[in-house]
Amino acid sequence: MHVIVATDGSRQSLAAAKHLKSFADPDKIETISVVAVIRPYAAVAFADDLAPVDKAGGTFDSLSFRAAAESATQAVAKVFEGWGPKVQTRIRSGSPAAEIIKAAKQYEAGLVVVAAGSRGLSDTVLLGSTAQRVQHSAPCPVLVVRPAPRKRKKK
Repeated sequence: MHVIVATDGSRQSLAAAKHLKSFADPDKIETISVVAVIRPYAAVAFADDLAPVDKAGGTFDSLSFRAAAESATQAVAKVFEGWGPKVQTRIRSGSPAAEIIKAAKQYEAGLVVVAAGSRGLSDTVLLGSTAQRVQHSAPCPVLVVRPAPRKRKKK
């Protein structure tokens, strides 16, 4: 089976990859494609939550959208190192939901893994709609990984 793991550069997308690995049988997965989609006319940059940290402790703010996407796909791909299936990374350009669905069709995926609700209120709405559209239109099952609930501080 071919599995598509979508990343938007958020920590939640990394958690989604780890969640897949926590229960899936690597012997049943032949290939994992880690896919990032760059929006060509985006007003908001590709998330760089997974970007490497420089020696001063900050992230590399000057990363281009493509470099941030490449960094994110590499970070997610590392989750699967030595696990068994072949791992490849793909950067696509366009509407995230449409490109994830196209990738699932192109690679004849048996499963798509996508995170939902990962980057604040406004981005949650956007990412939630992406996950919802992928879930509705993908040619295969879709695993939507919700963020873990935040623990409330005891008073």
